[in-house]
Amino acid sequence: MIILTRLNDTQLYVNPHQIEFMEETPDSVITMLSGKKIVIKNKAADIIEKIIDYRKKINRIDENSLKREKEI
Repeated sequence: MIILTRLNDTQLYVNPHQIEFMEETPDSVITMLSGKKIVIKNKAADIIEKIIDYRKKINRIDENSLKREKEI
């Protein structure tokens, strides 16, 4: 999950695998696969960085799991 900030400064956790697309109009709007739209403060470039970091973290976890399995 990635942490994003709504316009009223509340934080929410979003599953990046459920994001269909993003727009800046000028506020950032995320459209989820469900069709739900979320208006947030974060800029698209910031969200992309968060998604990249999240996926790197998942890959590290997967790589560590594979290393442990090979050791067994």
